[in-house]
Amino acid sequence: MDRDDTTLRVLSTSDLAGLDISLADVVDTVEQAYRTLAAGKSDNPRKLTVKPEDGHSVSYAMLGRDGVRNVVAIKTSYKHGLHESRDQQHYYTTLTIYDDVTGLPVAMMDCSRIGSLRTPAVSALLARECATPDATAALVIGTGTQGRLALPFLLTTLPNLERLMLSGTHPDGIAAVRAELAHHFPDRKIEVVDDLKSAAREADVIVATAGAHTPAAVEADWLKPGATAILVGHGLAPSTLHRADRVIATSEAQMRVTGTDMADSSGSLPAVDLELPVIISGVYRARTSSKQRIFAYNSGLVVTDIALGHRFAQLALEQGLGTEIPLWK
Repeated sequence: MDRDDTTLRVLSTSDLAGLDISLADVVDTVEQAYRTLAAGKSDNPRKLTVKPEDGHSVSYAMLGRDGVRNVVAIKTSYKHGLHESRDQQHYYTTLTIYDDVTGLPVAMMDCSRIGSLRTPAVSALLARECATPDATAALVIGTGTQGRLALPFLLTTLPNLERLMLSGTHPDGIAAVRAELAHHFPDRKIEVVDDLKSAAREADVIVATAGAHTPAAVEADWLKPGATAILVGHGLAPSTLHRADRVIATSEAQMRVTGTDMADSSGSLPAVDLELPVIISGVYRARTSSKQRIFAYNSGLVVTDIALGHRFAQLALEQGLGTEIPLWK
């Protein structure tokens, strides 16, 4: 069916699952989105959040425009059962993209795979920009969706990493992390660590991706001079933020919305020194000393979802994937 202003192409989870995209392609797409934003060509307003008083669910709505791809998109996210275990939760996220040149809809898609790739790619970019040049040891905390791709993406941006450590408690999750690494880097091995404190003391880069119920909490005193601690989910204690020599965030505004669990006893968060887009653009450097302990907050920006979602839409359209629905007819 020809594209017109009455039909919408819907890309399902299974449609997107079959698309082949390299880790380097994902990183390049996300990095370009940051450069475009830093250049003032894209728009990324603050996300809207709705959460009931008892905290059983959370919803987000994010609108953005990519000024290089010339597309506008809206991302929605809804998670229910936050007090339950991960397998008891309900989570839905979608991305709807419109061509801002033709005015026609591009596609509406499940955003779960996009998020599962975008987030570790951002962590890998943070690691590349914040880590010391001689960084060789990485520690990933958590074996969920984000933990499983964290190491392959880190090796994509920091190929000189030698020691790959993993802190996790779920056997299936650990096996999944091993499988992902073997798929992308079959010659590399993972060291599963039981003593989180000792592992943290030896890591140059720490990526905390654990779920909200994790007992893991790396303290600032555990970090070696020059260490970079990146928070994606949970696994870092607030001290790693409040006692950091430098604080980097993808977005300070979003950190103040979604990072309240890292606030101090007075409910405050420290100021952010730099945001990732200006670092990626080359205007500023994340690190000014090899001994600085850096805390980096990865909250994601919708412009990165838009860029990666548009890339997936292009690949899907080339292969004739998706279902055309006469939504406005």
